[in-house]
Amino acid sequence: MALSIEIRDLQVDFPARGGGVQALRGLNLAVEQGAVVGFLGPNGAGKTTALHVLLGFVEPTAGSAFLFGEDVRRSIAHQRLGYLPEHPQLYPFLTGRELLEMAGGLFGLRGRARRERVGSLLEQVGIGEPEARRRIGTYSRGMMQRIGLAQALVNEPDLVILDEPTGGLDPIGRLEMRGLIARLREQGKTVFFSSHELSEVELVCDRIAILARGRLVAEGRAADLVAPGERLEAYFLRMVQGGAAA
Repeated sequence: MALSIEIRDLQVDFPARGGGVQALRGLNLAVEQGAVVGFLGPNGAGKTTALHVLLGFVEPTAGSAFLFGEDVRRSIAHQRLGYLPEHPQLYPFLTGRELLEMAGGLFGLRGRARRERVGSLLEQVGIGEPEARRRIGTYSRGMMQRIGLAQALVNEPDLVILDEPTGGLDPIGRLEMRGLIARLREQGKTVFFSSHELSEVELVCDRIAILARGRLVAEGRAADLVAPGERLEAYFLRMVQGGAAA
């Protein structure tokens, strides 16, 4: 099976007083194309650092990472990638439609093709025309997540990386985000997302990967990893505590 993400012996050290911090310690992970994978771990486990390596924001100390077989240190590796950060920082003075039109222009879309793409994206994320004409600075957290996801999908990526996509959303917003992730899977896209919402992960993910202190401590289908009658929360806590003690 072809891989969207491949991480090999990844190590990231950050200099600091007192000897520095080792954020990732020999991380190995493979994500198949078309899968929805939940990337889990407590605060400080190294999830965001790993995502930032994939995105080209952080240079690894050792090891390597690849997107669709291309080293993440090469710009070509990110051409099939879309990304939604945990806290999207979008231009507050633009309307939602203007933001997507600008993003489409950056990817070479013009005229009718851009208008059709923007209209399709607004429909996909559930933003109606009245909301699309409002300035982003007036948007709620849920609306920010939706327009941020629409921007991440402008280039029709094959891999979508989401950092805490349901963080701060109300139950309706979480349900809508779950539906969006399901539609991305139906389109054959790979979705790789970090989350603390384990109940959401159980509902949408094909596989999970759990980090503790920069190391991968569990990976696979939740149904194969979690014992009969055990909740994912209990399994997660057991894996994290074991990883922290290692």
